[in-house]
Amino acid sequence: MAKGKELSTLQKDELLEELRERFATNTARHPGIEWEEVRARLEADGGKLWSLSEMERTGGEPDVVGRDAATGEFVFYDCAAESPAGRRSLCYDDAALEARKEHKPAGSAAGAAAAMGARLLTEDEYRGLQRLGRFDLKTSSWIATPEDVRSRGGALYGDRRYERVFVYHNGASSYYAVRGFRCSLRV
Repeated sequence: MAKGKELSTLQKDELLEELRERFATNTARHPGIEWEEVRARLEADGGKLWSLSEMERTGGEPDVVGRDAATGEFVFYDCAAESPAGRRSLCYDDAALEARKEHKPAGSAAGAAAAMGARLLTEDEYRGLQRLGRFDLKTSSWIATPEDVRSRGGALYGDRRYERVFVYHNGASSYYAVRGFRCSLRV
């Protein structure tokens, strides 16, 4: 693990307690999954625990949303009601950031996700998250964009309006105060 990406014992304990409380409060997100098994997996992988701490620190409120049947990995998504406040006003990726001539945002969604050791939700994952609750009622979230869209300068984002989930397109270099991004992490 890279230097600076380790949590102190106190930080680990506080994060594990926060994750445990969220897990216990939102059992419908992960039926049939036991916290102690998740905790053991987290304690065995300090790098993933650090990534979750970054997701938490930036307002993502990560929670377990399932388990990969093939690999046994637990799947975490950002489950904050609105797109995480600490991750807004970013363009889609670093290529879009570099392409802006002026009024550049502080960074990019894809770059920030990678720096946290996570990745953007795909469209299918975003729709899956929306089946677990009502998210992005006032905000929107960048999602992983297929290359055929990205190569033409576009990027995808999603939100929920009028009790429907929408996925739209926008120029990848655009950024808005109400658009952030959500991450996925496998442990």
